[in-house]
Amino acid sequence: MDGLKNRNSSPRLADLAQLVRLPAALSVPGDVLAGAAAGAGTPPPRILGTMASSIALYWAGMALNDYADATVDAVERPQRPVPSGRVERRTALATACGLTAAGLGLAALTGGRRALAVALPLTGLVWAYDLGLKSTPAGPAAMAGARTLNVLSGARPGHRVAALPAALLVGAHTYTVTALSRHEVSGAPREVPAATLAGSTATAVAVAALPGLRRHARTARIGAAVGALAYLASYGTAQARAAREPSATNVRNAVGTGIMSLMPLQAALTAGGGRAGLAGVLAAAHPLARRLARKVSPT
Repeated sequence: MDGLKNRNSSPRLADLAQLVRLPAALSVPGDVLAGAAAGAGTPPPRILGTMASSIALYWAGMALNDYADATVDAVERPQRPVPSGRVERRTALATACGLTAAGLGLAALTGGRRALAVALPLTGLVWAYDLGLKSTPAGPAAMAGARTLNVLSGARPGHRVAALPAALLVGAHTYTVTALSRHEVSGAPREVPAATLAGSTATAVAVAALPGLRRHARTARIGAAVGALAYLASYGTAQARAAREPSATNVRNAVGTGIMSLMPLQAALTAGGGRAGLAGVLAAAHPLARRLARKVSPT
């Protein structure tokens, strides 16, 4: 429990980067792009502000997670910034509050009340998950709901219904990652990674078979299929390894891979929305994100 003592009043930037899982934020902008592509085809001018808002809220959730889990982490993950004493617990909470305010402020400045109509419930789900729902049966659904809303934030008002299938697929993926994350410390029953693998396989098939693809050119259909295969090759392989040997290490690796594998999934959905160029950017960024995740863990 030593790590919970307030021993460091000025944390290093590297410690704060670990607190907010800095590289994992690369998995966030693609949600917004996928929502924009599915909802209207062309990302609106406000898209960069929406991405910045989403990243701030994601980082807030990570900092809040470590604030809420400080006592448990002192036993299970003493290397994390708060229990190790590198970041004070109150600093984690202040970081979460500041980033939440920044995220909501950016949403308001970017899209006004219509943007806040998505950002506020998204924020509510993040805070509810970290402060109470994480260890309950509703935990995975809460995280899935947050990612679903994040995708919808990218769609133009009035076009969010069209973006709902893409949003639900990202939410389904997030559900599997969150369900796996509950077993990062002690390992999982074999049926857990087997079930999440079945879920992610169904997600990949659904991406490649979205009805909206028929409205777009052959390039969009090919891009969606290639992205879905890349997603399954990355995340599916990690889950299959965990299903064969469901140790804590393999489960933890599957969770980390799942977080970063959002990028090829987002690329598939963005391509399917007719934005092949933006999908290519997401696909190209995935290897970089994976390399950065080896330096700062996304979990």
